[in-house]
Amino acid sequence: MVRKLKKYQNCIEIFLDEEAKDRFTTGITWEIVTDTKHHHYQLVETGWYNNRHVYRVLFHLQIKENGKVWLLVNNTDVLVAEELVKKGIASHDIVLGFQPENVRQFTGFAVA
Repeated sequence: MVRKLKKYQNCIEIFLDEEAKDRFTTGITWEIVTDTKHHHYQLVETGWYNNRHVYRVLFHLQIKENGKVWLLVNNTDVLVAEELVKKGIASHDIVLGFQPENVRQFTGFAVA
């Protein structure tokens, strides 16, 4: 399980790093927030745009104790689960946590 956890952590970190590097808006920065003790990973948008303060979580993922990767937040049009599969995370280990439980069975990913 430790090996799988490290692999999945690496896949998520690579994904978030690529997403952060692909974005550009004057006055805005994208920060990767990582809590390896509790296995939470976020990409946060922060700064000033049009005289307004911006702070928004774009992605929030968590690796649960059972090894499943939960996508808790996706505030973009990026197909995060598909990108994670391309990075090496098994589709049966990805849960779209923002989807209602009764819908998850139709997503092609894990139910829980």
